[in-house]
Amino acid sequence: MKPESGMIYEAITGIMSEIGVIGKNKTNTSQNFKYRGIDDVMNALQPILVKYGVFVVPEILEQTREERTSRNGAALIYSICKIMFSFFAKDGSHVSAITIGEGMDSGDKATNKAMAIAFKYACFQVFCIPTEEMKDPDSESHELKPPPQLISRKQVKEIFALSGDNKILCDEILEKFGYSKSTDIEQGDYDAICKEIQTRAAA
Repeated sequence: MKPESGMIYEAITGIMSEIGVIGKNKTNTSQNFKYRGIDDVMNALQPILVKYGVFVVPEILEQTREERTSRNGAALIYSICKIMFSFFAKDGSHVSAITIGEGMDSGDKATNKAMAIAFKYACFQVFCIPTEEMKDPDSESHELKPPPQLISRKQVKEIFALSGDNKILCDEILEKFGYSKSTDIEQGDYDAICKEIQTRAAA
């Protein structure tokens, strides 16, 4: 937090004295646990922020986005945002807190979720909001598809041996299965590739 002088310090301590406990009143149905949503935090804080003349300005400092795949094969956008939240008082004095938010969504809301989570934790930390327990998992979770298991070096050599070390034949078959290199072959395709090589080599 950036040190400043002015009304913001008195305002924050006043807000801390009134905020009270924000309990875990929502349920994550996929994994069956309780959590505090961002709307719980905003509903509890908004009238108190107004009372003490405090408003919050977010600034995204860094963002990364990548595409992932869920266990059922659906595409997911994963977003990580590093955000600075500045809490201003009526005289312009302020303090700033930087938090990290992570969000995942199958549509266009991954960044929105990351920002909401970052704000939730910024508020919990700046105002030391009492909680029923410290562990606070997010409201939504996704099971990611495990990384593919690739074939071993021994299996790569076996593929070339089956082809009689015919690199052209191997390259053609690998391309048919969507591979550019033999070291990228997944275990699930190994038997089918071997069978294809044997059939082509015997023709």
